[in-house]
Amino acid sequence: MKRPTGTPTRTGKSPVADKRNLADDKTGTTRRKVTRHKNRKPRRGGIFGWIAALVTLVWRIVWGSVWRLAMVVALIIGAATAYFYVTLPEASDLFDGRARGSVTMLDRDKRVFAWRGETFGAVNSEKIAPVLKQAVISTEDRRFFRHFGVSPRGIASAIKINLAAGRGPLEGNGGSTITQQVAKLLCLGETFDPTRFKNEAEFEADCRSGGVWRKIKEVPYAFAMEAKYSKDDILNIYMNRSYLGAGARGFEAASQRYFNRPASEVNAQQSAMLAGLLRAPSYYAPTANLARSQERADTVLGLMHEEGYLTDEQLAQARANPAELSQAAEARAGGYFADWLMESGPGFLTSETTEDVTITTTFDQRIQRAAERALKRVFDEKVKDGSTAEAAVVVMSADGAVRAMIGGRDTTVNGAFNRATQAKRQTGSSFKPFVYAAALEAGYSPSDRIEDGPLTIRIPGGKNWSPQNYTRRYYGQVTLTDALKRSLNTATIRLQEVVGRDEVIRVAHDFGIVSNLTRSPSLGLGASEATLLELTGAYAGIRNGGTSVAPYGLVELNVQGDDHPLMGQTGGFGERVISQRAAGQLIYMMQQVIDSGTGGRAKLGSRPVAGKTGTTSSYRDAWFVGFSEQYVTGVWIGNDDNKPLTGVTGGGLPAEIWQGVMSEIHDGLPELPLSTVSPDGSGIIMSSGGTTPKVVTSGSPDDPLAAALAGVMNGVNGQDQGGRTITAPGEGGGNPAATPGDSSSASSDDALSRALNGILSGN
Repeated sequence: MKRPTGTPTRTGKSPVADKRNLADDKTGTTRRKVTRHKNRKPRRGGIFGWIAALVTLVWRIVWGSVWRLAMVVALIIGAATAYFYVTLPEASDLFDGRARGSVTMLDRDKRVFAWRGETFGAVNSEKIAPVLKQAVISTEDRRFFRHFGVSPRGIASAIKINLAAGRGPLEGNGGSTITQQVAKLLCLGETFDPTRFKNEAEFEADCRSGGVWRKIKEVPYAFAMEAKYSKDDILNIYMNRSYLGAGARGFEAASQRYFNRPASEVNAQQSAMLAGLLRAPSYYAPTANLARSQERADTVLGLMHEEGYLTDEQLAQARANPAELSQAAEARAGGYFADWLMESGPGFLTSETTEDVTITTTFDQRIQRAAERALKRVFDEKVKDGSTAEAAVVVMSADGAVRAMIGGRDTTVNGAFNRATQAKRQTGSSFKPFVYAAALEAGYSPSDRIEDGPLTIRIPGGKNWSPQNYTRRYYGQVTLTDALKRSLNTATIRLQEVVGRDEVIRVAHDFGIVSNLTRSPSLGLGASEATLLELTGAYAGIRNGGTSVAPYGLVELNVQGDDHPLMGQTGGFGERVISQRAAGQLIYMMQQVIDSGTGGRAKLGSRPVAGKTGTTSSYRDAWFVGFSEQYVTGVWIGNDDNKPLTGVTGGGLPAEIWQGVMSEIHDGLPELPLSTVSPDGSGIIMSSGGTTPKVVTSGSPDDPLAAALAGVMNGVNGQDQGGRTITAPGEGGGNPAATPGDSSSASSDDALSRALNGILSGN
């Protein structure tokens, strides 16, 4: 029977098919019959499925953006790093980053006593003590030798500290590595642009400022330096460019400034003090506060110990012997002198110099310290606590060479107001010697007489002026010597009116009073203003015989690298103002001021000295200026706000300060006589020091003819040689003004005396 072909048609249930569907062919396991629904949607896990899907989507977006952004940032940083790498110069070219040069000042013995500007001395690793490098690394960047310019750990730590202190994440601690600090010191390769910044100082301040953008720029610059320079190169740049207070740029300059030794010779405690300055140079500078600087150094020593650079024994020894300043740095002598020199010298070689300059000066540190001690002693002993009175002192040689200068009671400051050179104050009676100098030059003599009594001067267009003496007493007819030594006002004004105010002004100006002088009758009583330096220089002209001097402090100026001085002495002797005879007579009269007049407190024992007191109206200023054969010294006391002093006159505290200063600076010096002219007006130079007066002429010492003539004209029998009576204009009587060359010790009609006077005085 033929089997059917094709697909069989089922019309009912097949037992075989049912059995195949319900049981496994091999195992015989019964299967669950699955009923499929064509329209039923698949299950998606509910709300958790939706969250998972959303997270996955966000992750894919973020990850895709982050790695793309990171790639872009990396490319930018890489490009910036490559750019900076190409633009960076050689490391040694980056050591000196100063906009201005420095000025180093030497005293008269060629010892350094002051610095101005930014001192600098380039050094490399071989010339820096290892312990100094260790101190810097311990303080500023412990992982310096292990990072590539930026320390993420350090930045994170700094942010944590800032947030804990309540600051912004980038305010305060920056977490900068030494490499990043060098990047900041280099201004990220920028140069000064005068169109954006007023000056270099403003530009440098902008470079030191923080901010997110500058921090970002530091990163590629730091990477570039790490790629181009060695770690030693980067450390060298840092140690040469860092500012360390007191005008010192770099560790070599700071080591010399504070310890007077090179950076290669500092010990652990000195290294710690220097490294400690990096945080706040001006605040921790040992010249500002040594104790504070030592405390900071102690902290640095602890950090060095933690890093293993110091053993327990070395740490204990360093802490037991903290760093001390050198003698020159501790004394800080000559701050006012140095400031004056910077102001008076040419700016392009001093305050604005772009070169390193060395100036040899007239300054004497011994005299300066003596003056400071004397000033302090008098104020400690004689001035009540809380007094606001200030003082100034100037000491110079007769040729105008300034040896010491004090511009205020605080003698350790720099850049402060200098009362010796900047304060213009009324001179009071210390101006009177110029009135008498004009009179003596006109032919009057110390023994001529003038009236001391009530006086009224009519002032056109104003009120009448009636000067009075300090004591309110009058002495009638007095010699010019008595009038000066007693500082009599009415007698001085009468003499001024006889000589003429114009002549008095000429003499004062020619002696060095460069300030404007009043032409009113009060001229002779010191109504005009002058500085202490001017007045002391003018007295030096009297001391040296009538020849003016220009006070000076600069002896020689050298630019570093040049073999020959660029400048020489800037002052000294000038033109003759009055004759030697007149100057000698005036010196004699000024001796009497100290010997028996208002300046008695200024006596120096048996040492011949001359001077003049000065007190202004209402006691606002008190002066004493005088000289020995060796030195001329001026002292001023007053209040900065011009308030009256309490019971202070020129013959009081100023004279005592002057005496204290002169006593100290003359210690060990011979007692040389002052060259004076005898009061008889003969023109004989009479050296009055020593036990036996020595009579000589100005041109030929020990001339027997001169001695004989002097004996006759002085009256060997003790006869009083009376002078003429001087009468002021409008008062009537008396002799008219004398002419130069007149003899006042003998009769004014004695032609022989006048002739001898002319010969012997050289007029």
